[in-house]
Amino acid sequence: MAEKIKKCGECRLCETRTNAVPGEGSASAKIVFIGEGPGKEEDLQGRPFVGAAGKFLTQMIESVGLKREDIFITNIVKCRPPENRDPEDDEVKTCTELYLWKQIELINPVLIATLGIHSMYRFLPQTFKISDVHGKPKKIENKRSGKSFNLLPLYHPAAALYNGGLRETLEKDFKRIPSMLKKLEKES
Repeated sequence: MAEKIKKCGECRLCETRTNAVPGEGSASAKIVFIGEGPGKEEDLQGRPFVGAAGKFLTQMIESVGLKREDIFITNIVKCRPPENRDPEDDEVKTCTELYLWKQIELINPVLIATLGIHSMYRFLPQTFKISDVHGKPKKIENKRSGKSFNLLPLYHPAAALYNGGLRETLEKDFKRIPSMLKKLEKES
């Protein structure tokens, strides 16, 4: 899957990328973290969440006894949008249908954690407010496979870096992840 993503030319994002960013981590991860799209550092290195927000995310993951190599981190779109603009609907649709759903199906995680509103809105209606649903797991159905999965909306680490109040909220939400995983594993 990663090799297909690295060679992908299905949308215009491939024209301006340095590297596609398929995601990284364990193929048998119990939790998958999903952001919106690669930033400048991610585009340069071909790895997800390696800039300042990525370092903070790694700290958060480790603070709850997990290791980055035990989870899987990816994005909705696999190539950096030019000038860091939001990905356009057709770009999101292409990446989601060709790659993201397949990654989720192959990994089959116990929990999917969205990082920020852009990734949250790929799974939940835009009527939801992240301030109301962050840290609260939701049961979601994969319309492709009919299989349901557990979704955990979280604030994006970059937002928490620049807003002290969100940082504390994100830290509290992360502290719930280990017990949430144990509970969900028992249920599945």
